Amino acid sequence: MESPVPPAFDSDDRSMRERMMAGDLYIADDPELAAASTRAIELADRYGRVWPTNRDEAALILRELLGGMGEDSEIRPPLFVDYGSHLRIGARTFINYNFTALDVAAITIGDDVQIGPNVQLLTPTHPLEPEPRRNKWEAAKPITIGNNVWIGGGAIILPGITVGENSVIGAGAVVTRSVPANVVAVGNPARVIRSL
Repeated sequence: MESPVPPAFDSDDRSMRERMMAGDLYIADDPELAAASTRAIELADRYGRVWPTNRDEAALILRELLGGMGEDSEIRPPLFVDYGSHLRIGARTFINYNFTALDVAAITIGDDVQIGPNVQLLTPTHPLEPEPRRNKWEAAKPITIGNNVWIGGGAIILPGITVGENSVIGAGAVVTRSVPANVVAVGNPARVIRSL
């Protein structure tokens, strides 16, 4: 059964992908989006299987999967993405095991970033109202991680967040508000505890 269209979309002839890319409500199980997501899951799985024995081939898979990958950057598998193509990683960045980047909206990670294991960057949002949520409508907001940021293991970065350059996000932090440059933020919700 097809989900009812919210009134705002009654005359909207954009595809679900176009709506998603604009940050508007869309249905994720649209056939075009489902195919793109399946492709990303398959490439990420292949990357994880190849990486231990053939780093050169793994790098080619990663470049096919991601929207951009800087020189001398490394992602240790497993890697989990929604599309991969909306994830861009700068140069000399290191991402440890079990990285989840739900890149419904753009995720941009700068140069020289250090990301600990089990970190989650989550761009999707869901309506607070029960009916559109029941009908599977969702949206997303981009995430930006500045240059030379360190994100500790298990941290969660929520939709629409920017972490300024040189900042440190403590292990296990849940970042619900943007973090300025040159600070340390820890806790749930994350709060700035000192300047650098």
